[in-house]
Amino acid sequence: MDLKAFKKAIQQGIPDTLPQMPLYDKNINHAPKRKDILTKEEKKLAIRNALRYFPAKHHAKLAKEFAEELKTYGKIYMHRFRPQYKMYARPINEYPHKSKKATAIMLMIQNNLDEAVAQHPHELITYGGNGAVFQNWAQYLLVMKYLSEMTDEQTLVMYSGHPLGLFPSHKNAPRVVVTNGMMIPNYSKPDDWEKFNALGVTQYGQMTAGSYMYIGSQGIVHGTTITLLNAGRKIAPSPKRGAKDDGSLAGKIFVSSGLGGMSGAQPKAAVIAGAIGVIAEINPKVVEKRHKQGWVNEVYTDLDKLIERIKKAVKNKEAISLAYQGNIVSLWEKFAAEKMKIELGSDQTSLHNPFAGGYYPVGLSLEESNKLMVSNPNEFKKKVYESLKRQVNAIRKLTDSGMYFFDYGNAFLLEAGRAGANIFKKDGTFIYASYVEDIMGPICFDYGFGPFRWVCTSCNPKDLQLTDTIAANVLENIYKKAPAEIKQQLRDNIHWIKEAQKNKLVVGSQARILYADGEGRIAIAKAFNKAVRDKKLSAPVVLGRDHHDVSGTDSPYRETANIYDGSRYTADMAIQNVIGDSFRGATWVSIHNGGGVGWGEVMNGGFGMVLDGSTDSDKNLEAMLFWDVNNGIARRAWARNDGAVFTAKREIKRSKNLQITLPNLVEDKLMEGLF
Repeated sequence: MDLKAFKKAIQQGIPDTLPQMPLYDKNINHAPKRKDILTKEEKKLAIRNALRYFPAKHHAKLAKEFAEELKTYGKIYMHRFRPQYKMYARPINEYPHKSKKATAIMLMIQNNLDEAVAQHPHELITYGGNGAVFQNWAQYLLVMKYLSEMTDEQTLVMYSGHPLGLFPSHKNAPRVVVTNGMMIPNYSKPDDWEKFNALGVTQYGQMTAGSYMYIGSQGIVHGTTITLLNAGRKIAPSPKRGAKDDGSLAGKIFVSSGLGGMSGAQPKAAVIAGAIGVIAEINPKVVEKRHKQGWVNEVYTDLDKLIERIKKAVKNKEAISLAYQGNIVSLWEKFAAEKMKIELGSDQTSLHNPFAGGYYPVGLSLEESNKLMVSNPNEFKKKVYESLKRQVNAIRKLTDSGMYFFDYGNAFLLEAGRAGANIFKKDGTFIYASYVEDIMGPICFDYGFGPFRWVCTSCNPKDLQLTDTIAANVLENIYKKAPAEIKQQLRDNIHWIKEAQKNKLVVGSQARILYADGEGRIAIAKAFNKAVRDKKLSAPVVLGRDHHDVSGTDSPYRETANIYDGSRYTADMAIQNVIGDSFRGATWVSIHNGGGVGWGEVMNGGFGMVLDGSTDSDKNLEAMLFWDVNNGIARRAWARNDGAVFTAKREIKRSKNLQITLPNLVEDKLMEGLF
């Protein structure tokens, strides 16, 4: 399809004439069938809901077709309307438009659905097993049409994948406002999601899928690298005074599971950190994809051969990633039986979605699991819980021998606890800490450091290379005057961005990520905007971040796991984050129920901002990025987190018009004998 035909297809939206049904492509990874959860009357309602997108002349044909999809997949995807043009992030000037900012959003949407990026692209799922960009292909077509027609005086309103419409607004308003999975609180149980998703009235946006800000596994590679480096520092002897502490993991083994959307970052991160990464994945298509992309070095199906290879890697202190194509429980049990010395362990199966493809129990093949989860959900749940108990037992044998295990915020501890696994202390808390509690919270989030990212809309690798250089120079200048408390964080990120090109992190759009605090983000963004204005960068840059950040997300078992004043179960911060970003210049904002730890377990707020070189962008980026970080700093400081109190006081001294309510600390002895 040439460019003219592509633009015409975008502007057409939902076609008036029914297109041919595309062939079912068996070569790509498809989502497992959803539960058959609707009653007969509810299934009729789901068909009525789907037919709303089409004129009455097509209803008779499509009603039968959608009923068959509901029967076959447990969900209506409208496969007939899947576009036949190639799905990928095109240069920003190739999209039809009236608003330049709208084209950047189109680019980001197509990147989320790129077959090289998305986990189940034909089901509009980007990662996490159920993290959707849209509920169906009619929504995609209509949204792209709206974006091609939008002016800078309109805002597109998105209700869980459904475009409510273009509404009059003004140029300083967000161009798109996204909500995903917003539910009345008593209707946020897993089966509620299955039901209302099947009805076609809500979706699970994950963190960056339904907010159009996913950049492939690179989006978590850096965070995983930082986590591994600091986990290595926890288990390593303290360096001699004045010695460089690079967190090297040379010769040390890191074991985990999952090579899908987000978890696929683990092998690459392990290698960057200098470790021997051993990652289990049961899906052969996923293993093959990661191996072809170069994110996994070697693949094994024989555990004895794998152990032999690991021992060789340890002896030679190789930085290498080894995939075990099989069940993670088998891997852990083999290591425990062999009494292998494992330094670091974690898990990144999608346990926020344990009974619908997020976790595959030991003893069943991939195919057997996919059938059982639909034919006998109760029996499948039983198998999952038995498997989790075995997994925990094997992990405990290794941690008793010195392995440091951390929960990676994927609901592993939560779901293992629900399974009745031996994972609790006497006081009812988990025996293992969340990585946020132990590592990322006190080291990064409390000091304002989080996953800042950008995308070069030119799709030109040379632009990305220049942004890397600009970011490195900015951070090096900040480092010269930085307080000791944040020098290590800056050193890690300067090293990361200088090595970024060599590590070949790009999959899909020309994107980059690094951990920066508010000062760093604003300074980098200003430098980018100036480079666009001076035409050193050939097209605008989109700013964003993972929702997994300082203030974007309220998640008691992940992002806010290190908040101990009792407020970890509240969600004011995420909501305030989105509201504040929306009137401070964000190009689009999003708020989601659900994310990496599950539906009803977390609230996620995100944004996108287009830097077009204008003075308006200079003003907006400073106002919005300042709030986006310091909202979380103020909340964390009020929770009495030491790093956040330090950061808040530092920010108050240097920022005009800023006042933060700081806590008065209470001596522990005053609490004695009160009750």
